[in-house]
Amino acid sequence: MINTIFCATGYGNGAKIVAVEGSFHRGLPSFNISGLANHSIQEAKHRVQSALQSAQIPLPPMRFVLNLSPADLPKSGSHFDLPIALLGAMQKEILQEEWFAFGELGLDGTLKHQEGIFPLLLEIALQRRGAKVILPKGGEEIFSPIPNLTLYFASSLQEALEILKSPPPPIERKGLEFESIEILGEKYYYTQDFDFDFSEVLGQDVAKRVALISACGMHNFILEGSPGCGKSMIAKRMRGILPPMSLEEMIECVKLQALGNQSISYSPLRPFRSPHQSASKSSILGSATSLEAKAGEIALAHRGILFFDELPHFKKDILESLREPLENNCLVISRVHSKIEYETSFLFVGAQNPCPCGNLLSSSKECRCQEREISHYRNKLSEPFWDRIDMFVQMSEKREGSVGLSSREMQEKVFEVFKIQKLRGQKNFNGKLSEKEIAQYCILESECFELIEKMQDKFGLSFRGVQKIKKVARSIADLEGSEKIKKSHLIEAFGYRKI
Repeated sequence: MINTIFCATGYGNGAKIVAVEGSFHRGLPSFNISGLANHSIQEAKHRVQSALQSAQIPLPPMRFVLNLSPADLPKSGSHFDLPIALLGAMQKEILQEEWFAFGELGLDGTLKHQEGIFPLLLEIALQRRGAKVILPKGGEEIFSPIPNLTLYFASSLQEALEILKSPPPPIERKGLEFESIEILGEKYYYTQDFDFDFSEVLGQDVAKRVALISACGMHNFILEGSPGCGKSMIAKRMRGILPPMSLEEMIECVKLQALGNQSISYSPLRPFRSPHQSASKSSILGSATSLEAKAGEIALAHRGILFFDELPHFKKDILESLREPLENNCLVISRVHSKIEYETSFLFVGAQNPCPCGNLLSSSKECRCQEREISHYRNKLSEPFWDRIDMFVQMSEKREGSVGLSSREMQEKVFEVFKIQKLRGQKNFNGKLSEKEIAQYCILESECFELIEKMQDKFGLSFRGVQKIKKVARSIADLEGSEKIKKSHLIEAFGYRKI
């Protein structure tokens, strides 16, 4: 008599479904697991036997054989404890339905929550819609929002066994307790708790204007200025004014947190990643084997902000490796035995000094750098890299002037533009539009075509450069509530372009 309960194992940055098959045979009492199970699964024998005894379900004096199918796929993870124990407890009973089970067992039969289960469940939700899944009760808050699955939660092996034999009504899914707006029937979540506020940035009106345009369309930009002029202040405040997040986007972010071995939680705040310039290439790009993937900073910034402070001090090979994710919104890590692809639709923010000592633009301090040092410093960023940057601002040394817009006021403007984009039918932000989408949504007034030709002839703009200007102009037009892109919008967008 053979029973089967399904589970899953990590494979690259996804998962593979595993059928856990169990049967009892006549013979000397033994407990055997086959199917390329690693040490964490082989050790499950001891945890399962102790948990079954605690539940007063002793294994019969027979040969207990378990097979993890497909047998040629290496498996790992202590979350296989629960399906193994359930098969041991069922013994002569036959399962009538298809079930999935995940959870590590304590010696007393309690089920322990594991955050690493999250990306596995997302893959099951895609491959087996409507699947019935038993999970540890400790993960109810994290797992409940996952769509397309019928979830049951248990705190012990005994409770899981009762669910398997007589399924109760599925739990009522908990809604996310965040503020939200609804557009075309879909909810988007946000928060108005600003740890850092733009009202604290005095003056720097041009830089704050660029930050607002960037947040509206997720446009990449670089700030240049003397030390202490407020570059990092602006970058850190960007997170609070970004567009709201859908449930699917939050789930994506939580999955990446799990792949990056971070503590996971739902948040309406988009990710903000700020690696140090001494970070290794692997920590920025991520690493991969045939069975396991570790997300790097670029992947963890997906749907949020990737901030490089002291930009030219990063290694040149790291800066050049940014070109693919900035252009294609995806990153492919190729190794001999594996090929992993991450989505990288993030807003890139860079901050740099005008020279190594930082005083080149200062009116009160003398620059100590030689010409060749300045040239070497600036040449760290290649022309192809600059071509992928939407906007560039040279900030003033003085930080005096009006307070300007607060973060709450800027967030309101961003939300208005976000609503315009969604009602227009856009799936992507203005800064992430494809060539086809640019032609569809970036509609120019007739007088703009001649202006673009003049820009190309006089300044030698690349095709990519022209498209970047159109996308920035689209966000400026949305801020002004204009259906079409006007000449003034193009001129302002061109003014932010580094030539």
